[in-house]
Amino acid sequence: MSGMEGLGRVFNVVPAASGVHIPMKDAAAISFVTFEDDGSTILTLKESIDGASEQNLAVMTRFHKAPGVGGTWTLVEQAAAATYDLGDDTTNDATVVTVRAAQLSDGFNCVEATVDGGICVAILHDLMVQRDPANLATNVDA
Repeated sequence: MSGMEGLGRVFNVVPAASGVHIPMKDAAAISFVTFEDDGSTILTLKESIDGASEQNLAVMTRFHKAPGVGGTWTLVEQAAAATYDLGDDTTNDATVVTVRAAQLSDGFNCVEATVDGGICVAILHDLMVQRDPANLATNVDA
């Protein structure tokens, strides 16, 4: 690798990830970072087979929330679900949830996070193969 960037060596990014089927074939985990200025974020996870045959992915038992301008991350725990609702928490308007590839059902290889309003960025990490950023495989399936 020609540079020392984290992109391609440590992680890959989908900057506009809401509603996008993201393949997990080249990463062991994916973290979704959300932000909605009024703190009313609702995030839903689904899994799919190459972007088709999607179904709810009820693996969220914990996520973290914090102020969008920076601050302390607070752990939120819930019963396993495919959705979390931050409610109208105007103090904590950013969240992070991580899904491991091992959590997908047999035969399923993509994760989709849909945010009701706001921003959703996907960070694929624990990459299986390190590449220069220009040589990263596509991280969008459908």
